Amino acid sequence: MVQKNQVWSGRFAGVGVLDLIAKAQPRLTPAHRKMADYVLHNPFRAATLMIEEFAGEVGVSVATANRFARTLGFDGYPQFRAELAKGYESTLAPVERMRQELQRPSSCLSTMAAALEEDQHNLEATRQSLSAAVCDSAVDLILQAQRVLVLGFGSSAYLAGLLQHGLDPFCPAVHSLAQAGGPTHAARQLSRAQPGDVVVAIAFPRYLDDTVRLARLAREQGLSLLVLTDAATSPLVPLASVVLYTRANRQFAATSNASALAMIEALCAAVAYRANNSLSAAQQLTESVMPWLYLEPTAASKTRAADPAKQ
Repeated sequence: MVQKNQVWSGRFAGVGVLDLIAKAQPRLTPAHRKMADYVLHNPFRAATLMIEEFAGEVGVSVATANRFARTLGFDGYPQFRAELAKGYESTLAPVERMRQELQRPSSCLSTMAAALEEDQHNLEATRQSLSAAVCDSAVDLILQAQRVLVLGFGSSAYLAGLLQHGLDPFCPAVHSLAQAGGPTHAARQLSRAQPGDVVVAIAFPRYLDDTVRLARLAREQGLSLLVLTDAATSPLVPLASVVLYTRANRQFAATSNASALAMIEALCAAVAYRANNSLSAAQQLTESVMPWLYLEPTAASKTRAADPAKQ
């Protein structure tokens, strides 16, 4: 048996939980070995489970699950689970928030109202964090770019498309790299990028590795990188030329896309305000889409429609 708290000191210092389990496995009881096998094959799943859930999935008692944790040198299952979850914090955060929220009595009305209130808090915190220098730098990067290449995957792919849509009237060329070809398509497009191009990378928890790797590739090619993310701990921040932070907390999800979209719309509004051709671009856009817009029928057209003889 591993001595209690050796996991934090002595020869087990710095050893991950999975390594600790693998080394202890030959000396474990059959029941404990069964739990060890489960954790080794399902580490992320195990990190999400409370002790009752873990015991139920493995088919042991709660007391046995606690003894398993103590056998490995932990004070109990909560300490074991906390250590197992290290490295998964941002990934597990939405699960933990949902677990806490589901324990509270609520209704559909109060849940929806709370979500809207949360968005209000997010937007206010985001507004207060803005600085004139950062906003000017972000807009300058976009307006001075030969091409704007927008990068985002997962739910951020939808945000990337909306940013492309919002910037398109005011920039010479805007391309979303979040296309059907996935990361390999984005990598091919970045390989042909020119020094005057700017990459806008969008990533919120949970951050996707594809976005981070391609943003790093863009920087290695000498491209300027505008980052839209949530916090200084985001893996994109060290790569960025300019960062626009958006508070994006959400009760039942990893990210509030509402506040992320609000930042995108705010950025597009600032670009439209500063662009030299904004009025003519807006007029041209309106004219181009006019044939597809629904227009309320005039009184004369209503009369003709009602009386075919007058047509």
